[in-house]
Amino acid sequence: MFCHASVLTRIPVAEQLKWRRWMHQHAEVSFEEFETTAYIENLLRDVPGLTIAKPSPTGLVATLHGGHPGKTLALRADIDALPMDELADVDFKSLNPGVMHSCGHDVHAAILLGALFALVETRDALHGDVKFIFQAAEEVPPGGAIALVEAGVLDDVDEVFGLHVFPDTATGSVGFAYGPVTASSDLFNLTIKGRGAHAMAPEQSIDPITIGTEIIQSINNMIARRVAPDEPALVSWGQFTAGSVNNVIPHTAHIKASVRSRNPQVRADMERMIRDIIKHVCAMYGAEYDLDFQKGYGSVINSKEQTDQVIDAAREVVGEERMYPMPPLMAGEDFSAYTDVRPGTFFGLGSGLAVDGYEFINHHPKFIVDEACMPVGSAMFVKLVENSLK
Repeated sequence: MFCHASVLTRIPVAEQLKWRRWMHQHAEVSFEEFETTAYIENLLRDVPGLTIAKPSPTGLVATLHGGHPGKTLALRADIDALPMDELADVDFKSLNPGVMHSCGHDVHAAILLGALFALVETRDALHGDVKFIFQAAEEVPPGGAIALVEAGVLDDVDEVFGLHVFPDTATGSVGFAYGPVTASSDLFNLTIKGRGAHAMAPEQSIDPITIGTEIIQSINNMIARRVAPDEPALVSWGQFTAGSVNNVIPHTAHIKASVRSRNPQVRADMERMIRDIIKHVCAMYGAEYDLDFQKGYGSVINSKEQTDQVIDAAREVVGEERMYPMPPLMAGEDFSAYTDVRPGTFFGLGSGLAVDGYEFINHHPKFIVDEACMPVGSAMFVKLVENSLK
């Protein structure tokens, strides 16, 4: 199945399975990963040649010091889970009600641990150091990555690498992409303040439902007519709530939406146009409003040199037949905080085909992963390090 057996045999597969399942059962939401952090720290406390730092309240950075001077690479895994009940049919379901590892971050952390323990065996031959970043809070803006960047974790780093597991993709296949690979992910919360009235006298109202409907339609039309067709851009509506009974026009309505694009100029233009539409539609009807527009993550920009390194490593680990060009995603990912300041790349790891039962997308309550992908992810990290620091 895979080509570079000499690397794969160094991955502690049995332990990796145990690590992943423990983290899955003890899932913790963003910024609350205290038990997960303690678990990882306990695994690494006595590893030779390793120093551990905790620049944020949860998560940690472990630095493996090579036997010779050289550059510093960073490898990143996220460790937080999502606030949802698990419906997946597995024997190691989350023990924390309402919290589930439905994006694969438990898998990412186990992959990074596997790479770390494999690299410890050859650290004397490394010309440089490796930072293993077990990052908290990828799921909730502003995210955990920006805090690490601001704390100086990447100040001495030359290159940074990360991966993400994807379902409905052959187990252990490796996806690569140049340039923008994820979208910026902003959001806004809007409260429309109208005037309520009895349903029999709509002329006495300032109807927030009608106003909200027009805002949604106008913003959808704006995307279709003021953003070029070849520019990825979307607004997805997550909530529209108002009123409680059939025969009363309510005072207020609430709208929540996600705004995504990959071009920084389009991102800025969309925010401006959304603000303008809300302002003018509300003014036209005589309504007031509160708008909370929140900037989320920027786009992850994959550097050419580091993406070339991923391709070279994948040829050795899985072979050409198990590599694929990864299509640009409209998902948000705070790995962008790293690629904003250092050259790096973010690659995909196949975690199972739909025909084999791995059809549920990330963030689905039935999301599951073919754990056979984990040693491959670890081997990719190992090869990236050894090819760069040999």
